[in-house]
Amino acid sequence: MSLLRDLVEAVRGGGIEVLDLTAPLGEKTPILTLPEPFGQTVPFTLQEISRYDDRGPAWYWNNFTTGEHTGTHFDAPIHWVSAREGEDVAQVPPSRLVAPAVVLDFAAEAAADPDFLLEVEHVDAWVREHGPLPDGGWLLYRTGWDARANDQAEFLNADDTGPHTPGISVACARYLAEETPILGIGVETVGTDAGAAHSFDPAFPCHSFLLGAGKYGLTQLRNLDRLPPTGAVILAGPLPITGGSGSPARVLALVER
Repeated sequence: MSLLRDLVEAVRGGGIEVLDLTAPLGEKTPILTLPEPFGQTVPFTLQEISRYDDRGPAWYWNNFTTGEHTGTHFDAPIHWVSAREGEDVAQVPPSRLVAPAVVLDFAAEAAADPDFLLEVEHVDAWVREHGPLPDGGWLLYRTGWDARANDQAEFLNADDTGPHTPGISVACARYLAEETPILGIGVETVGTDAGAAHSFDPAFPCHSFLLGAGKYGLTQLRNLDRLPPTGAVILAGPLPITGGSGSPARVLALVER
């Protein structure tokens, strides 16, 4: 128990900072838009039940409507056809929701090219500088895209050819899924794949390869610029939706200061 006591004291004393990597969830939260004839997720909405009135004099509460993959959210393997028999979000072991993380920062490259793709050589160069990717940990991919998160059009950055947002190449997605010990990837964009990933072969390779390998995704993160390249610990808290393909999540980072 002394380890847990030390942890609490370090948080209270400022030796460990708790950073919120979660985007606020509201009616203006950007959502993924798919082309017709595909089904669409619904925007987040609150429906008031009562607010200290004749519907309930002493309490305020709401119903809410949203999609599983709205805002900062967790992708479970079953989300993709390559893992159709895989874990749903309620089946993810709790121990896997607490894990170390590394941050690969390519915000400058994404600012210069919104279609920038992370390649295997980028990961290998990072490993040579900082050490191996964490066994059972998260690879968090910083692109600076969270600065656009308050505007749907800027966040999706779409034109007549489709969305233009940074992501991960086909070769790199396969590499991360099959040849590294990571638990999953986290990104600042609306999904784990690049905006142009619908045209890749295979399409949406991060979903296909990583979820197919039983790994996970975290999306629409923010404050990755406040994390060190190595040493943070991530606490990811999706709702345990029975049969769910994913869930909005509160994602926190613990960082030693």
